[in-house]
Amino acid sequence: MKCFRANSTINSKHIFYKSEAYENLIGEPRLELKVVTLNINEGHNNELMEQCQILREYAQYVARVCKYAKEMELDTAVRLTVDECIQEGILAEFLRKNKSEVIAMSIFEYDKEEEEKKLRKAEFEAGEESKAKEIIGLMLSAGEPVEKIAQYTGYTIEEIQKS
Repeated sequence: MKCFRANSTINSKHIFYKSEAYENLIGEPRLELKVVTLNINEGHNNELMEQCQILREYAQYVARVCKYAKEMELDTAVRLTVDECIQEGILAEFLRKNKSEVIAMSIFEYDKEEEEKKLRKAEFEAGEESKAKEIIGLMLSAGEPVEKIAQYTGYTIEEIQKS
């Protein structure tokens, strides 16, 4: 479940080419996979949404979960959304039959997305720190004064001396 800001620049339609996944593609691919993706978030692909009621209602469900998740705990937001949607006839039959599974999966999917963001951020920060320590080591090896290294890297003198 992806939550996008209302004014997000996410397109309504995007085409991905498999060949774009290769850094060093030489020549034309012999076989190209072209994947068309459609944004099914509220406010996008209105013609499609008008033709498919279930898809439109699913987009409404996701939009509500995302809205409420900004204001309250995720599990509360999901439960509130499920109850409201049932009352308002949005995916009502499906939600009545599968309420507990929908709640569990919605929480899992949302948490998974957030955890992946946190993991990517932590990996990036670890890479930055590793690179900074490598640079500090090179500067120390080159005979640069510890004070100068601290000035350029933002590390304290004590942190640099531990390197």
